[in-house]
Amino acid sequence: MSPGNRLHRATPDTSPEPPQLEVVIEIPRGSFLKRGSTGKLDFISPFPCPFNYGSVDNYIGLEGDLLDAVVLGPRLQRGKRVTVHAVGAVGLTDRGMYDDKIICTTNPAFTGRRFPIVLFFRFYAKCKGILNFFRGRPGRNVCNGWCDASEAISRARPRKDTKWESPAIPF
Repeated sequence: MSPGNRLHRATPDTSPEPPQLEVVIEIPRGSFLKRGSTGKLDFISPFPCPFNYGSVDNYIGLEGDLLDAVVLGPRLQRGKRVTVHAVGAVGLTDRGMYDDKIICTTNPAFTGRRFPIVLFFRFYAKCKGILNFFRGRPGRNVCNGWCDASEAISRARPRKDTKWESPAIPF
């Protein structure tokens, strides 16, 4: 073992605690029904959702919809509000519009398993591209990879309007 490795191991982790967010669950883990932030059914998936999927309803993402969030862990009931740690984010471009998906967990020490999350969103982007093609909605669909949760949150804007009803464009 090199001295650099020993020094690295002996150095305490001084990274800040991940940000905490309140997430409203829209799609429970295992569900085939893809709902948007308004609760409206968007599509029926041929595959079950591997995560709890929802939104942070006090932020608006870059595409004009509520900030998306994935909550890792056991299945949560639709409509449930949970306070979780934002441990990362995945960037997704849908119809040419960039959107962050905040990755959350109750465990602030989350360090791994990024690859399967990014792999899922790569597959999702391809499937969404096919769906958009048949819906006549042009634009590029791609997973942009993993990024820092704090950076992703800083790209969103705080929601000041308490009467927000839906995004300006249909998803």
